[in-house]
Amino acid sequence: MTKRLSKDIYERELSALQAKLVDMQAWVQATGARIVIIFEGRDAAGKGSTIKRVSEYLNPRVTRIVALPTPTERERSQWYFQRYIQHLPAAGEIVLMDRSWYNRAGVEHVMGYCTNAQYHRFLHQAPIFERMLVEDGILLLKYWFSVSDTEQERRFRSRAEDPMRRWKLSPNDVLSITKWEDYSRAKDAMFVHTDIPEAPWWEVPSDDKRRSRINMIAHLLSRVPFQMVEREEVVIPPRPESGGYERPPRNLDGYVPDYAATLTHRTPAADE
Repeated sequence: MTKRLSKDIYERELSALQAKLVDMQAWVQATGARIVIIFEGRDAAGKGSTIKRVSEYLNPRVTRIVALPTPTERERSQWYFQRYIQHLPAAGEIVLMDRSWYNRAGVEHVMGYCTNAQYHRFLHQAPIFERMLVEDGILLLKYWFSVSDTEQERRFRSRAEDPMRRWKLSPNDVLSITKWEDYSRAKDAMFVHTDIPEAPWWEVPSDDKRRSRINMIAHLLSRVPFQMVEREEVVIPPRPESGGYERPPRNLDGYVPDYAATLTHRTPAADE
């Protein structure tokens, strides 16, 4: 078993990689590149936490996270890929997809939310759709986060006991434990049909979240042909002399109460 990555090494390397992501984003803006990064995997595989680290220091006007809700009745009547198309990047944009059109090959198929005809149509059309995106100049990267059954269950139980993260658990998440092999077969079939040269799947072992985040970001940076871009230096001008402005009096009732000030007066016993 691979040794888990230490916190010190993880934080040091993550900071260095995030700085490179900022450089990559500058190149995307300067060149008008378009990038779509798909994050897929089982529930609790670490997709969301990795997206958080990728986007943490990036400009949200340039790098958008797309996490679509359950489709509406109208969207269910559309061509399956239609509601995803509107979220594709324009020039100089990066889109991070927290799950994607591959819902149809995974949860929709396993849980019976689509028909067999719809499922097989997806497996046929997805490679065609993705080749069209790549042919048009979009860089499409697809990552599958792979977690073991024991680690997934551990994370589920941790979420269930944590009131700050309990919202992450849904009935479908819990059912994924009982349908582990069904999801495994669905993933295998999905790879067979959609692992294409133009947009291959990249698998990220994620039992160790620190290691998986570092590995995924490093690989992403290796797949984007970015170069350092000269950025215009921002010069902060000196503050001009006062022109005689006086702030009008304000009623203190309109201010947010200084809750922070009360924290300094708490006794140790009150904090226990």
